[in-house]
Amino acid sequence: MNPNLASVMAAIALGALLLAGRSLNPPAAKSSPVSPSAAPGANPAATLVWSDEFNAPDGSAPDPKKWTYDIGGKGWGNNELESYTGRRQNVAIQGGNLVIQALKETYTGPDGVARDYTSARLKTQRLFTQKYGRIEARIKIPYGQGLWPAFWMLGDDIDRAGWPACGEIDIFENIGREPSIIHGTVHGPGYSGGKGISGAYALPGGYRFADGFHVFSVEWQPNQVTFLLDANAYKTVTPADLPPGAKWVFDHPFFIILNVAVGGDWPGPPAASTVFPQTMQVDYVRDYGQGG
Repeated sequence: MNPNLASVMAAIALGALLLAGRSLNPPAAKSSPVSPSAAPGANPAATLVWSDEFNAPDGSAPDPKKWTYDIGGKGWGNNELESYTGRRQNVAIQGGNLVIQALKETYTGPDGVARDYTSARLKTQRLFTQKYGRIEARIKIPYGQGLWPAFWMLGDDIDRAGWPACGEIDIFENIGREPSIIHGTVHGPGYSGGKGISGAYALPGGYRFADGFHVFSVEWQPNQVTFLLDANAYKTVTPADLPPGAKWVFDHPFFIILNVAVGGDWPGPPAASTVFPQTMQVDYVRDYGQGG
């Protein structure tokens, strides 16, 4: 099949399935209940300072006043296998959700790199940043070996300081071979990559994160970052947790990122059993300030 035609047909199928209330993921053995929206947590004076509820008409692009894109297939420092695009085949509003769709297709991006998968990576860089507060999103993630969905943040000084000196807060990451586990991690100079300071949360009873929506959030305060799943705190990081002599770099504004990677050093490549297309559905993203 012509790759361009395949992409168009996939986009049409995406809209039809979501409008019908169906998931593109394989049927699950168990169905996890949909999580309620979590209220602002540690600071009762916190107020909503920024959000996207993704209520634009079906087929719309994400709000360009709130989101921009990383584009290309250069591996993104992790030997990822996808090319990120801003095409509606890979990212669109459907049924009140932001939908990021990973496709198996032959595609050459504007960077000239040919890849066998496409997906999308959205960010608020140069559009919105936040220092401290509660940042959360209600998300239903994809499922399958080789998939790597994430909701995370980078320091807004990345162009000057570089990574990891800018700091990175991974509000959640999931790799396909661990369908019931998420990871919350901070990275900085001297504690990046596999040395990042991390916590994990496992759903009980064999439930998978792909079986329903969950609220993924971080409570970020001076000298403290706490990771939460459905308002349940599971990991707190402070300067005392850093390696000796390492610098705490979570004291300046960060921007938000949503993406679905395919392959990479951590998850490994897709398997023959991995079904495509796969989608990550985002009901909302909300940023609560410190208040007070």
